[in-house]
Amino acid sequence: MRTVVSTQLQNVEIGQLSEHVGESVNLRGWVETKRGHGKVAFLTVRDGTGIVQGVLVKNAVDDASWAAHGSVTIESLVTMSGEVKAEPRAPGGYEMGVASLRIDALAEPYPIQPKEHGVDFLLDHRHLWLRSSQQRAGLRVRAEVEQAIHDFFYGRDFVRIDSPILTGAIGEHAGTLFETDYFGDRAFLAQTGQLYIEAATPAFRRVYCFGPTFRAEKSKTRRHLTEFWMVEPEMAFADSNDNMRLQEEFVSYIVERALENCRDELAVLERDTSKLELVKPPFPRISYTDAVAQLQAKGAEIAWGQDLGAPDELALMESRELPMFVHDYPKQAKAFYMKENPADPRTVLCDDLLAPEGYGELIGGSQREDDLERLKARIEEEGLPLDAYAWYLDLRRYGTFPHAGFGLGIERTVAWITGRHHIRELIPFPRLMNRLYP
Repeated sequence: MRTVVSTQLQNVEIGQLSEHVGESVNLRGWVETKRGHGKVAFLTVRDGTGIVQGVLVKNAVDDASWAAHGSVTIESLVTMSGEVKAEPRAPGGYEMGVASLRIDALAEPYPIQPKEHGVDFLLDHRHLWLRSSQQRAGLRVRAEVEQAIHDFFYGRDFVRIDSPILTGAIGEHAGTLFETDYFGDRAFLAQTGQLYIEAATPAFRRVYCFGPTFRAEKSKTRRHLTEFWMVEPEMAFADSNDNMRLQEEFVSYIVERALENCRDELAVLERDTSKLELVKPPFPRISYTDAVAQLQAKGAEIAWGQDLGAPDELALMESRELPMFVHDYPKQAKAFYMKENPADPRTVLCDDLLAPEGYGELIGGSQREDDLERLKARIEEEGLPLDAYAWYLDLRRYGTFPHAGFGLGIERTVAWITGRHHIRELIPFPRLMNRLYP
């Protein structure tokens, strides 16, 4: 006999149950867990807006509903009807006294079990792993961070500019490009949208782009992906100090938003939120030169002129509670478009913002070189073709102006906020050096 679910009851989402305590309703979702104790049985159901526990008492339901509980499998789609009750001890804080249960789609045996699985197995089943509580929580925080990003810049009159993914211009390092044929010409997947939003800055003064970027880095560390998302603002009439002030306001804002709207998700992830509550501007600053001196005093084998590696960043951030700026790096360690430092021409006016707790660089930013001849010289020094950057040089020919900007990597930032060890969990479908599936 097929269980009949009442068509007279209101269909509600689990996230709305607080509005329906004491009422009988219908809800639909996927089974996360099931268990039974004699004549009482329990189901935990998820519908994407929350989770709820359904309680079935054998004497209070028809035979078909009781049989449905016995045969239902994990991740089956079900419809439950019954009275909503507030229950602080239940998952989600509410439970349903089930009057009827119907299986709408019976799932095959689910490959992801409560037992420990290897990372490769979970990544092979990423399309299913997304449903687990910790993965849902991490991606909820990511969604909140992304919304906070747009709200932050919208509230400060930045205009969003969508930059191209296919480009003929190198934005960072030639050795980390994904190359493709473009109707007989060479094209690359964009490493950054920065050069293009610089072109939009004279039109709108304050702009930003937000989208996927690509780096063909042969790295298997927990901090790297070959495809990741980045937000890149650019401001006219801003110098390096203005740039760092905006960065600390920006990072503090998105952390505040995560604390405000994702407390439940951070609790699922067992994040110590007291550390995040300390994140407020101003952030400490240290020059690259002083940073190298500190590292050398600690015994690090780093010479002035070398870029900071992950172990160096970790050593610098030891015992620090706030993010920290390292500014004015050597020219040879940074990209061609960064402005020469008039106080020390060996360096450029740039900064990296390092996160505490071992998460490394969140932001790379700089004041841009606005002098035409110096920019041309830097392009040539890097061995890049001037003709590919003719349009970029035009920005200095026709009304050059001081400007600055930065890029923040979404996954690494969300990893820090959530306390997750590896950024591959903070993007729905990670692309790694050895992974293109699913």
